[in-house]
Amino acid sequence: MAVERIGIVGSGIMGSGVAEVAAKAGHTVVLRSRTQAGADAMVAGLEKSLAKQVERNKIDDAERTAVLGRVRGVTDLGELADCDLVLESIVEDLATKQALFNELDRICAEHTILATNTSTLPVVEMAMETSRPDRVCGVHFFNPAPAMPLVEIVRALTTSEATLTTARDFAERCGKTVVDVKDQAGFIVNALLFPYLNNAVKMLDEGVATREDIDAAMKGGCNFPMGPLELLDLVGLDTSLSILEALYAEFKDPNYAPAPLLKRMVSARRLGRKTGEGFYDYTKK
Repeated sequence: MAVERIGIVGSGIMGSGVAEVAAKAGHTVVLRSRTQAGADAMVAGLEKSLAKQVERNKIDDAERTAVLGRVRGVTDLGELADCDLVLESIVEDLATKQALFNELDRICAEHTILATNTSTLPVVEMAMETSRPDRVCGVHFFNPAPAMPLVEIVRALTTSEATLTTARDFAERCGKTVVDVKDQAGFIVNALLFPYLNNAVKMLDEGVATREDIDAAMKGGCNFPMGPLELLDLVGLDTSLSILEALYAEFKDPNYAPAPLLKRMVSARRLGRKTGEGFYDYTKK
């Protein structure tokens, strides 16, 4: 099945980023937020991003206008009824996602593929809230979606080969490198990444080195573009804690047990860049 019309549910950075990627690839995109202010903010964010790209001569004004013309912000889930693929990118909470999938199943056309952008949660638990578990899969973009080249296509036990093929084609049309992975907590990237990030927090808490030296060591010694503590601040400490909790719940591996310092920082609402303070202070920059 050819995917032409895309629905995106979620008013965060990821939702607007995927909307930009999909619209640039020629898709018609319906962005849904719970409030009109949220929907307007997503479209405004897209306009700002595209304006910067025009300034940097990455795209011309005609392409900017064309991309914006393919994107519409809405508040009514019913506007997604005739989409070929609907991708949710809401809060990383299983019960909330399950309720959304149940509602989307009742609203969307029979042919619509329902996809989740979850980074850790079991896709099958969302699929079984629908009458179309064969047409549910994971399509995991990475943040920021316009810049990051990878998409993980996640196969639940119930996902059909036709659904996977359509999801892969969509991601590849968006210019992404696609990897296939079974429905297991953390998939590929987060299952490998988060023990490393978690151990960096433990190292800091144990006083082995300063935050600056830990980050400098991994950038200089491993050629990573960001240090682990910088990356945690970018991802969000609350999101990181949720991912680690999900990984630990599935595997019971001590490397996935969240570092106590990470838990305390989340309790203190020091969540990283989005709150202005995490392992680093961003209010002074």
